[in-house]
Amino acid sequence: MSLRLHASSVLWQGAGILIRGASGSGKSMLAWSILAEGGRLVADDYCDLTACHDRLVATPPAATEGLIELRGRGLVRLPHEKAAVIHLVIDLVPEAALERLPDAEELMTEIAGIRLPRQPAPARSPATLLLVRTALAAALQASEGLAR
Repeated sequence: MSLRLHASSVLWQGAGILIRGASGSGKSMLAWSILAEGGRLVADDYCDLTACHDRLVATPPAATEGLIELRGRGLVRLPHEKAAVIHLVIDLVPEAALERLPDAEELMTEIAGIRLPRQPAPARSPATLLLVRTALAAALQASEGLAR
């Protein structure tokens, strides 16, 4: 099963991260923040997703491959990954909509029949990168435990 989502995706610490949110919510800016921490671009603005062997694989659409938006500058061409297996989904939400103590089910989502760890994060907040880092560590630890 394949689909195209209005989302960005990056590869960080060997794990794919899918960033969802409303138009203008800061998906590209969060991607830039992750790139500044050593991440690699997979796709910006739109992301093609394919379910394959119980994994969700992100690839860039041909028209935007290697391009990422930088508001005030336009589209910037960067080195990029051709694909990434998604390990974590970040949903950018208004800070007021962020639950202080989310239950376990709110920290999961399903895309193309595949359940994935999910982290709601405040759009355009200094705390967002910390939430991503913490959620990614938990997702990688959980997937490592499943592999044993």
